[in-house]
Amino acid sequence: MPHLITTLGPKAADELGLILPHEHIFVDLRTWDQPGYAQAEAAEVVALMAPQIEAARAAGVTAIVECSTVGVGRRADLDRAVSAATGFPVVVPTGVYREPWVPAWVHAAGEDALYEWMRGELTGQIESSGVQAGWIKLSAGDEGITPCEAKILRAAVRASRETGAVIGSHTIKGRVVRDQLDILESLGGDPGRFIWIHTQAEPDTALHLEMARRGAWLEFDALGSEWTDDDTQFAYLMHALEAGLATQVLLSHDRGWYDPAQPGGGTPKPYTHLSAVFLPRLRAAGLDEATLTTLTQANPFRAFAR
Repeated sequence: MPHLITTLGPKAADELGLILPHEHIFVDLRTWDQPGYAQAEAAEVVALMAPQIEAARAAGVTAIVECSTVGVGRRADLDRAVSAATGFPVVVPTGVYREPWVPAWVHAAGEDALYEWMRGELTGQIESSGVQAGWIKLSAGDEGITPCEAKILRAAVRASRETGAVIGSHTIKGRVVRDQLDILESLGGDPGRFIWIHTQAEPDTALHLEMARRGAWLEFDALGSEWTDDDTQFAYLMHALEAGLATQVLLSHDRGWYDPAQPGGGTPKPYTHLSAVFLPRLRAAGLDEATLTTLTQANPFRAFAR
């Protein structure tokens, strides 16, 4: 039986409702060599982020997928602390972000070593956190995949094939996703186990359809953010639905989070816009409850479950 691998253990579909597939509890967007990188006290992170989790729960959210990976301050121990304090499940990734955030040890590692590392976190635990990785998060440069990013992707495909874990990639340009899927398929990977994170950043909807027809998930994940607007995301979503892609779309905010580069962790951004604003808009546009359940419950569970 498929389960989400979470900070609170495996969760079956009947234990969950609305799932947010792209959020952050803790993230540090400085590069790994900066003083104080990814450093914070657990109690301070819990104090700032637990109320955001509770607000999400009150809005109907039952689990979130943490997207902070190696290179952008992944701290599975802090994710676990917030999860334990709130009794709320979080799905944490293995994997590595793009250049220039790639740490030195990843540059030095070979593909085999990266594959073994990812497989180890997907089947065991992340560092000494007691948290098993639930999926693989990576990225690619806006103008193309670098040799190091391609190495990371190849290792990820091998780990995905062995464990069933989905790969999600922060990729801004659709043509770069095309290259990523070419690499994935050349290694026998399944495009249906690949999420195009930040699909909304690509204005060419023909590329949305091309990648979806190859099997990839389309993730519109900046709801309520300053990076785009609801009108744009609504239009992209409706275009995908009209193309018959309701079972390949994910919706989220890319919000949160405790930022150790900011005093006191900064000002968190709520995880509630989807429930409070966007879903009512979709209902007003005539989408039925079965479709909304597919988009917000069935799809994220099926994408991330192993």
